[in-house]
Amino acid sequence: MLSRTADNLYWIARYMERAETAARLLQVGARNSLIPSSSGHRSEWDSLLHAIGTAKAFKEKYGDPVQRNIESHLFFDRDNPSSVASCITAARENARIVRTALTSQVWDAINGAFDELRQMERMPRSELDLARLTEWTMRQTAMMRGSIEATQLRGDGYHFLNLGYYLERADSTARLLDVKYYVLLPRVDFVGSGLDNYQWTTLLRAMSSHRAFHWAYGGDVTARKIGHFLILNPQCPRSLLTCADGMVTHLERLDRAYHRQSTARTQARSMLAELAETKVEEIFDEGLHEFLTRFIRETGKLAAEIHESYLNGDIR
Repeated sequence: MLSRTADNLYWIARYMERAETAARLLQVGARNSLIPSSSGHRSEWDSLLHAIGTAKAFKEKYGDPVQRNIESHLFFDRDNPSSVASCITAARENARIVRTALTSQVWDAINGAFDELRQMERMPRSELDLARLTEWTMRQTAMMRGSIEATQLRGDGYHFLNLGYYLERADSTARLLDVKYYVLLPRVDFVGSGLDNYQWTTLLRAMSSHRAFHWAYGGDVTARKIGHFLILNPQCPRSLLTCADGMVTHLERLDRAYHRQSTARTQARSMLAELAETKVEEIFDEGLHEFLTRFIRETGKLAAEIHESYLNGDIR
């Protein structure tokens, strides 16, 4: 497979997962904004922008971080490369370039999402509430992922698609966790409070993991239980451990196919080994924000290694 084809497939998955992350961030912000902050005003939207690194760009274009503007910024704004509209458009363009490497079902899923997006962009904003936008996004990304699993040949293209999904999902899970623990909670003395527990529950619901969490743990919702679930539990489809294991699996299959041992696989194995040996108590002793920041940085390094190993020249 040519590296440019692999690159397109890899980024189709990354963009679709990133679109879903933007929708989930909107859910987190909307749910948490229903409870006033400790200082008497609702600052969750501003906090969310700082956590995802777009606060400066947002302020320059929109000014105050009110919900309506943030909905536009994270969903429709073409100037924001991580908005739902930008990501779905970029994914569709990558899919168009490598259409012959995709099944008709995969192409129809992504092209259909793009067509529906264009229709929504022409509708009055008053007719599009936040719940409709977020539910639509997650439904479209689920259809895309399902069509890949149901119809795509288990060859190189399938592995690059899944590599993109797992890498982006690992990064997004870490960022969503960080939004909650480091930014949304007003002060350290709120840990364990009703506000703290409400925000953790909101995070689980926004990640479609609320019921799965209670199946796995039951009882009270606590920071350590959720930390374990979303970081170290191999049964959780969004956990960092699950994502690292998925990356290792697909990198190993690619390396076997090309009779090589890439630096990317070595780095992914190291990431997986560290997570497998880590205990949740160690994460909280280090500091959840510090652990997540380090993980996000390592994920970025792994993305660079994947690009260098596979996407920066012909693979064969």
